[in-house]
Amino acid sequence: MQKRKCVSVVQLRKLLTAAICSIAFMALVSVHVQHVVPSSNDQKFNDKITTTRDLQRWTRELAPPHLSKVLFPPPKSNVSRGVSDYEKLWKPPSNRGYLPCTKPTPNYTAPAESRGYLLVHTNGGLNQMRAGICDMVAVARIINATLVVPELDKRSFWQDTSNFSDVFDEEHFIRSLANDVKIIKKLPQELVNETRIVKYFISWSGMDYYENEIATLWEEYQVIRAAKSDSRLANNNLPADIQKLRCRACYEALRFSPCIEQMGKLLVERMRLFGPYVALHLRYEKDMLAFSGCTHDLSQDEAEELRIIRENTSYWKIKEIDPVEQRLKGFCPLTPKEVGIFLTALGYPSKTPIYIASGGIYGGESHMAELRSRYPLLMSKEKLASIEELEPFSNHASQMAALDYIVSIESDVFIPSYYGNMAKAVEGHRRFLGRGRSILPDRKALVRLFDKLAQGTMTEGKSLSNKIIDLHRRRLGSPRKRKGPISGTKGMDRFRSEEAFYSNSLPDCLCRTGPLHPNTASHVVR
Repeated sequence: MQKRKCVSVVQLRKLLTAAICSIAFMALVSVHVQHVVPSSNDQKFNDKITTTRDLQRWTRELAPPHLSKVLFPPPKSNVSRGVSDYEKLWKPPSNRGYLPCTKPTPNYTAPAESRGYLLVHTNGGLNQMRAGICDMVAVARIINATLVVPELDKRSFWQDTSNFSDVFDEEHFIRSLANDVKIIKKLPQELVNETRIVKYFISWSGMDYYENEIATLWEEYQVIRAAKSDSRLANNNLPADIQKLRCRACYEALRFSPCIEQMGKLLVERMRLFGPYVALHLRYEKDMLAFSGCTHDLSQDEAEELRIIRENTSYWKIKEIDPVEQRLKGFCPLTPKEVGIFLTALGYPSKTPIYIASGGIYGGESHMAELRSRYPLLMSKEKLASIEELEPFSNHASQMAALDYIVSIESDVFIPSYYGNMAKAVEGHRRFLGRGRSILPDRKALVRLFDKLAQGTMTEGKSLSNKIIDLHRRRLGSPRKRKGPISGTKGMDRFRSEEAFYSNSLPDCLCRTGPLHPNTASHVVR
């Protein structure tokens, strides 16, 4: 009797186990099907989104443990998006038939015999240094110099100790430009103690200056040291081969170091888990606000802290700044609150994934609260990667900025809150690659609309949305000829008013090679 009872219990347990397994299996199948099968509308939408599929230089990895299920939204296939959303929010501007054209002209020759060595001390943040390095490649070609791998700025606001090889792929840089300029890693030992001349090259200089003034220095010196690298070469009126060399240096040779590139591409892949995304360069860091004197929506204590920083930073020449006037002229970055209003007016829904490309936001969460209330899916490198993954790059501002650069280049939409060096570099690179939208906010016009909201003479809604959309129809990053100087400006102000070469390399490095055709996406970020 006891034996029969035991057998019955065993059989019952087996039946229950089988039933539970069947239920679990059906549940797993149901979840899997739900995850991978998008609706017809979703499929049409996602097929239109340009994504980077070339994964040659980075590997697919699972999200780190701290990115739990709570953090991730439902799979993107479950979010209802129509074709109209794509047209309105994500569709890249037409490339109008323009494609990269950086090959030298038939008259281009191998580098001439070197007359000496050019040492370069770069200055500024990552993107200012990038542009300076590429200009110095061109200068070395003009003056027949052997270029020593440039020294990165270690003394600026960021106090970054990174060397060139920590940020860039040094071997690739030297190899890629071998037919243009001879580049070496270090000055030959016998010349280390040689007398050298230190020169501050004149800003926005052309061929005459370098050929007739700088090149004559070889008669007395074997080593010339460029004390600064920023904006030392003219934007316009240079030979075609020099302009194309600048583009080859910037978009082909100056690749980030393998570890930075791998981590950057991994961040891109993790952002893609959320679907198409906006990269927002939120230039609301302490150094930017202190330098610009912009204090809108800040407390008196915060404004005073920024004033003291500006006063104590010796290489910032302008100390007294009227913050109200700065803002009305469009010289201030949009605040996080203003960015939220801007995005809403453009039509981006609250579920839009947004990557925040920036350093530490001044004031932290207290200034991010209103933006986060509109767009809760705000991501950053610190949220997408674990502490351990970011540890090699932490405390190195240039390396952290390089990660933001990669995620911004690869984004479906790029929006800068301020048109500074990062915004110009990313806009120019995306235009060169034929990548998606780059929406440049018209800050001067937006400030007047935002003030009307604050005064209660306008409310958020269709009227505001229409005004903001109309303001930005021609500010989406499509190919166009680089703008020259503002009429009536003279001297250095004339050069300063020109559109920067690296923000728009058309017509020098983008050519219309045939009839108009649909926009095509490049696949590899350099």
